[in-house]
This record gives sequence, C-alpha cells and structure tokens, in this order.
Amino acid sequence: MSAIEQTEAARPRGTRLPRRARRNQLLGAAQEVFVAQGYHSAAMDDIAERAGVSKPVLYQHFPGKLELYLALLDQHCEALLQAVRTALASTTDNKLRVAATMDAYFAYVEDEGGAFRLVFESDLTNEPAVRERVDRVSLQCAEAISDVIAEDTGLSKDESMLLAVGLGGVSQVVARYWLSSESAIPRDKAVGLLTSLAWRGIAGFPLHPVDGQLSAEGH
Repeated sequence: MSAIEQTEAARPRGTRLPRRARRNQLLGAAQEVFVAQGYHSAAMDDIAERAGVSKPVLYQHFPGKLELYLALLDQHCEALLQAVRTALASTTDNKLRVAATMDAYFAYVEDEGGAFRLVFESDLTNEPAVRERVDRVSLQCAEAISDVIAEDTGLSKDESMLLAVGLGGVSQVVARYWLSSESAIPRDKAVGLLTSLAWRGIAGFPLHPVDGQLSAEGH
C-alpha cells in the first residue's frame, strides 16, 4: 500500500472539523489529485473521495474546480516567495546568499508533495488567472533578488532586475532538471555547482561604495 493509500485509508470520513481545518484538508487532498492527474484529468469527485468527504461538503468551501486550483496555487506561490525572501535575509555574505537562494528553489522542487508542478508545470497555463499568478510570483521573486543586487552593486533598477530574472530562472530550471533526471548528484553538491556558476558571474560586479569604502564582504 502506497503512502497516499495509507493516508486515505486512515482518514476518517464524516468527521466534523473547524472550517479552516476542513479547508486545509481539502487543499491537501486536491494537491495530491492535481499533482498526480493534472488539472484537466482531475475531477471534484476524486478530490472529495481523497479527502473523505461528500461532494456537497467540498462545494461548500470551493464553488468549482478552478477556484480550488487557484486557492492551492496561491498557497504554493506564497510559499515559494517566502522561501526566497528568507534565503536572501539569511546572511549578509553575498556568496552564501546566492547559495541559500539557489537552495530555496531546490528545496521547493524536492518537496515530496510535488507542489512545484502546480506552479512551474501546470497544464492550465492558458487560463489567464493561472498565468497571472505564475508570472506574478516569478516577478516577485526576481524583485526580491533585484533589491539585493541593486543595494550591493549600485546597478540601476532595470540592470539589477535583468540579472535577478536570470538568477531566478536558472535556479528553478536547473532544480527541476535535477529532480526529473533523478540525478545521482546530491542536492547540496548540485546547489554548490550552480552557485559556483552563478557566483563567477555576479561577483564580477563591484560592490557599491559604502561611506566611501568598498565592503569586501562576500568577495
């Protein structure tokens, strides 16, 4: 019996839960179904069954499949953004900051729930509401990275943003490749390799003068 089947078998049916707890339970069940089947193949019946509730209970919380998907997407876009912001704030050493940010993307795609597939590999990207959310979180992550680059280098907003989009894009693409290829390279080594590649480029930009001095931190 798989872990999902064990979870389903152990899940009590008909149990009364507070509204927030029930909503979280439904989102968890929906994530399992959407990740496994994709949006188009998933049915509300499947999600209700996975959650151990009746379909009317599911509709009390979410009026339709798209609304349920968007709620789940919002949750996981926010998780990615917070992971990137936390990584950037974790140190003032710029090389370690690059490594932490890269690792945030690797950790995000490695999460066993597979939520990253809803953000980066959705089969619903032609839906404007989905596309808007995916584009927005990519932009927000890049803006967070860009703020640090601009502060440390004195590059213009546009220049910093260009570099930030590149760093964020490389991080998520390489992390997804690393996971899908079932690479024998451990995560920490993969992050180290990618960090070395990115650092050789970003370290070429001189630090912005602070009080007439160049800070050597991170270089």
